[in-house]
Amino acid sequence: QLQLVESGGGLVQPGGSLRLSCVASGDALAYYTIGWFRQAPGKGREGVSCISSDGTHSEYSSSVKGRFTASRDNAKNTAYLEMNSLKSEDEGVYYCAADLDGYGLGTGLYDYWGQGTQVTVTV
Repeated sequence: QLQLVESGGGLVQPGGSLRLSCVASGDALAYYTIGWFRQAPGKGREGVSCISSDGTHSEYSSSVKGRFTASRDNAKNTAYLEMNSLKSEDEGVYYCAADLDGYGLGTGLYDYWGQGTQVTVTV
């Protein structure tokens, strides 16, 4: 059973940067597409990025394209989300998710989820 643990969230000023990590255990992350999602208070969970199992393809929501970059190191069983030029609207709990077959930004595509890490953007 794949397990995912996110880290790297925190408090950052507008315009700042954070790098989130998603460490997998229980199986080889190399088999899985990784999705990154976020949920702001009172809102639904939205997909922000995904990256294919071999890292050759990635996709981004329009709200983060050009500012966020997904990457992965399958040898370390870890995926990353580099977030730059952060805005107040980027605030929320960020989740990584994994799936053997799916690829995309829909929450229903993913079978395995981490517990989330909080990102707060404030002056």
